[in-house]
Amino acid sequence: MPTFLHIGCGTKRKDQTTPGFNTPAWQELRLDIDAAVVPDLVGSMTDMAAVADGSVDAIFSSHNLEHLYPHEVPLALQEFLRVLTLEGFAVITCPDLRSVCQLVAEDKLTEPAYLSPAGPIAPIDILYGHRPSLARGNLYMAHRCGFTQRVLVGTLQAAGFAVIASKARGAPYFDLWALASKGPRSQEEMLQLAGIHFPP
Repeated sequence: MPTFLHIGCGTKRKDQTTPGFNTPAWQELRLDIDAAVVPDLVGSMTDMAAVADGSVDAIFSSHNLEHLYPHEVPLALQEFLRVLTLEGFAVITCPDLRSVCQLVAEDKLTEPAYLSPAGPIAPIDILYGHRPSLARGNLYMAHRCGFTQRVLVGTLQAAGFAVIASKARGAPYFDLWALASKGPRSQEEMLQLAGIHFPP
């Protein structure tokens, strides 16, 4: 059974990843820096020593990269590549600064952009981290960098991923999605994978 590494899982499990991973065909391995969320493995994206080289078939990373400092992002992506099999791929999602900054330019920095299960989310929360979580002392929630679609794709290419498919969703999602293949894949394969892992 293929295994996907759920990086920065928090309290989420397989049913909160993608339709492509949320099937009996995939086994989930949860990794988080915060032991309080009871992951299978405790570790940082930049040092996943607990995960062996080439031992996972895929990675799911939702809203993690923006928690790193810019100079740490290449280190994390090198770790992603290290733990993936030669045929492996990563599904990555993070905030889309371009659409968020459109709201900032309209002077809506602290106005709700959308309603989440955690309450109203404003552009300031997307840029710098969820303020109520930070106020409660969960500094893991701070954001230290960010991406536009072009920058995310370029960063993945620079890290060494062979082929990348990407998607930007503006309001009300304000997010980016990327599917990055460690090895070569045809356009047809990438479109098929994106079709089962990207949201509509």
